[in-house]
Amino acid sequence: MISNFEPLLPVVLALLAAVLFAFGNQCSRVAMRYTDSQTATLFQIGVSTALYWLISPFYLEISFWSSPVLPLLAAIGLMRPLISANLGMAGTRILGPTISSTLASTAPLFGVALGVVLLAETLSWEIALGTAGIVFAVAILSWRRASSRTWPLIALFLPVGAAMIRSLAHALAKIGLEVLPSPFFVALVAYTVSFPIALANDIRIRRNKPRRLSIASLKWLIITGLIYAVSVLVMNTALMSGRLIVVSPIVACSPLFTLLLGRFVFREKSLNRKVTIAVLLVVPSVILIGLRS
Repeated sequence: MISNFEPLLPVVLALLAAVLFAFGNQCSRVAMRYTDSQTATLFQIGVSTALYWLISPFYLEISFWSSPVLPLLAAIGLMRPLISANLGMAGTRILGPTISSTLASTAPLFGVALGVVLLAETLSWEIALGTAGIVFAVAILSWRRASSRTWPLIALFLPVGAAMIRSLAHALAKIGLEVLPSPFFVALVAYTVSFPIALANDIRIRRNKPRRLSIASLKWLIITGLIYAVSVLVMNTALMSGRLIVVSPIVACSPLFTLLLGRFVFREKSLNRKVTIAVLLVVPSVILIGLRS
């Protein structure tokens, strides 16, 4: 019975990671009612980093620090959030949230491509069709009517570049996990590198700008940071036990779960036609991917 379930474990973990990321996104939105996005990002990374170090005595081994993949894991922390976040924010600022979010939905395509090229994973028609369905569903959720174009075409590479960087970070994590099978250590190193970078960037940008931080915002920022920390651990575990071309597209379903949670848990918006279409696309797409996991 357990052996029959084992092939589906990466799919289940990837779905759980997508749901957890969605919960984190919703909690982050609540936190930003009381503070700004820059503060939210810094505190979320900081809380996740602090949690990893607090529990490190239970999961960390001294030999991990001499692993040959340590520079690779550190590179993940440099990519996210330093490069991907900056590209994503620049894309949103120049292109607007609609076009930027739609182009960012191409991330699963890059994840699948990297899985095939870097990891020599075999792409079946089921995974290819499922990935295309998820990309199409997320693009539908992101799309809004936009005004006439006032930006250069080269700006389209900003959100696409952010999607590529995120996918590359997943691929590097998968490579690292094949050498050192510790989802916790992969997350710990990446966040330990990310936090001082985020802190330095915050100091550089903020300077004399006062920080808006209340008890309510601090509570939600801590909750969000804890959820994201668990989300990354679950995603890394999925990557360790499964293939990148399976895990990456399923984790990318997170925007759909964000909207569903907004309706049924956070009571923010009612479901519309686009969400219904997205659900009808994502469910069979995940099933297709799961069939060849």
